[in-house]
Amino acid sequence: MFGSQKNIKHNLRLFFIDGIVFMPAMTLISIITVIPYFLEQLSASTFQIAMAASMAMVCTFITQPLFGSLASRVGSLRKTFGGLLLTQRTIFLVFVLSIPLFASNSAVMVWIFLAFWGIFNIFVGSYNVFYTSLLLKLLPPEKRGATRGMGFAIGSGLGVAMAALIPIILSRVVFPYNFMLIFFIGTFFLMINGTLFLLMREHDDVEPREPMGIVQYIKGFRLAIMDKPFRILILTSTFLVVTISLLPFYTVYAIRVFSVTESEVATLAALAVIANATGFIIFGFLIDRRGPFLMLIISACLTIFAGILALVTNSLILLFAAWFIANFGATSYNMVASLMLGEVTPSGKLPLYVGVLTTISLAVSSAVLLLLAPALESISFSLLFLTVLACGAASLLISLLILRKQLKLRQIDEN
Repeated sequence: MFGSQKNIKHNLRLFFIDGIVFMPAMTLISIITVIPYFLEQLSASTFQIAMAASMAMVCTFITQPLFGSLASRVGSLRKTFGGLLLTQRTIFLVFVLSIPLFASNSAVMVWIFLAFWGIFNIFVGSYNVFYTSLLLKLLPPEKRGATRGMGFAIGSGLGVAMAALIPIILSRVVFPYNFMLIFFIGTFFLMINGTLFLLMREHDDVEPREPMGIVQYIKGFRLAIMDKPFRILILTSTFLVVTISLLPFYTVYAIRVFSVTESEVATLAALAVIANATGFIIFGFLIDRRGPFLMLIISACLTIFAGILALVTNSLILLFAAWFIANFGATSYNMVASLMLGEVTPSGKLPLYVGVLTTISLAVSSAVLLLLAPALESISFSLLFLTVLACGAASLLISLLILRKQLKLRQIDEN
């Protein structure tokens, strides 16, 4: 079902390396730390920062039917996904190398960045569909957590080193070449990451995927949502995705309220990476032993705790603690989102279900993000942390009171 033992070991090694190179890249091209700081240096508005933060969600929402349809029809998932990743990163590299040409005009530079960042995130729409499909196709359930978690943990260790490098580059290299260098190193890691998927060994589907055109794929949304366990999963997941989408505003809050320095921004980046590393190790082993549902509960609890702590504190140190906890919870959700889909998705319909979950959760998150941005400036950042707290509580209640029961009913029906 998952290919020969030799191919499973080969693919497991590549998924392991995937985490090692992806995490330092995302530390250097981080939408929750480095990019908000970059835009602040260019005097971008809160709404422009919110636009950058929402790009992945908006672009994924728009392109999800295209990539979902593509994943259901292509012969080779690995070749298609690897090609998409390398195309995405090559285009972003063009922007990185052109930074010195436009940096003298801050207003123009902001909009050029947003344009290239939008193109970059168009391809992000392929991530969940293809990565989840490959993971569930190539690795058996008992090998999807620990080894990948260790890879991401090691990558997070490299991410800490990259975070330590950020203030050195920012202080010793003149603007804009400092940000160009940071983004270039991050893009280099991403190019390696994209190549890994081309090297995977893929076998024929045991149960063929149902090929769908874009129109048919969109029509399939309604049928998928009629599946009650899946509909409940969408609801509880969307609340958590909203809280994750708000992470960039923690950095904006730290900059605006506490006037954090370059080294303190690097501390935020390092704490996020350490939270990821710790989470990948702990949650990776727990997933293999206890299943993904427990991690969904843990994610909601950590989100609630982070919201409360950030809401009641006026201390930068305690804000750092809330930031760590929020990222720890985000790691838990990110690790189990695709695996929870495996608990509720009928055979052959995975690309459709991934697309529906991603589209709905990111559409809601982007709307909340863009609506919240002007409110934060006119009211207070307390609204940010109240939103985090409320969403975490809603996700926890839905998971415990409704989703758990639906999963048990699904297991009884299958048996």
